[in-house]
Amino acid sequence: MLCFFTLVISNNNIFLSLSYNTFIHLQKTLKVSHSIPPMKTDLKESTSQINTARRQFLRHAGISAASLGILATAACHKGEQIRVKPNKIDIGKDDISILNYAYAFEQLEAAFYTQLIQTPYTGITVDELALFTSIRDQEILHREFFRASLGANAIPALVTDFTATDFTSKNSILITAKFLEDLGILAYIGTCGLIKNKDYLTVTAKITSVEARHAALISNMIAPGSFSGSDQVNAYGLNNSLSIGEVLYLINTCLKTKVNAVYYDYQA
Repeated sequence: MLCFFTLVISNNNIFLSLSYNTFIHLQKTLKVSHSIPPMKTDLKESTSQINTARRQFLRHAGISAASLGILATAACHKGEQIRVKPNKIDIGKDDISILNYAYAFEQLEAAFYTQLIQTPYTGITVDELALFTSIRDQEILHREFFRASLGANAIPALVTDFTATDFTSKNSILITAKFLEDLGILAYIGTCGLIKNKDYLTVTAKITSVEARHAALISNMIAPGSFSGSDQVNAYGLNNSLSIGEVLYLINTCLKTKVNAVYYDYQA
């Protein structure tokens, strides 16, 4: 239950309220299985399919080859940007850190939905499987975009840990999916003012809007009409946000490989 329990002590008060209720709901209604082993994001995906999808994604996102190479060929030594320790990695600084931060999150989401499609929950419908497959494919595209953008500056593949999720239970799946999608939006919005390259700011905004569509879908699957709950959208019609440290604190509970952000005063 660790992955969801840590939500209770988030510093964001609005997020805190819903998360605590979610945790209580988990305790009362779900029998969480710990039989699912930790997963790597090194998944069984066709390299040719990924490369083709990546090229199509970049073309339709409006990202030029020159812009893509800005960080991949950045004039810096990898060791100065990315620090790697046993089971711990650091995202670096400046735009590289923001893209690595997003890359880490997209690895987590892609791994979750890939596992869901590989081992569908009991009673999943054809329509539900199609929806989750679409989400999986989009998360993989997002992950591959950030990997290609970062090049040699990319953090390594992360080892995820979803042992708190019962992949045979629809309720458990939906709660984990909501946790990831809602947190992803809070994370992306929290970095808007930190990105310096306008091309990456543009594509990040486009990815954020897709994540918001995912989140709305998941919320409605849990409770119709709950697509813009107060845990996400405030009284002024604006989505909430979380800092890099707050988000990493939460997602690290679902990772065997811990992610640090020393430049932003956060260490796991």
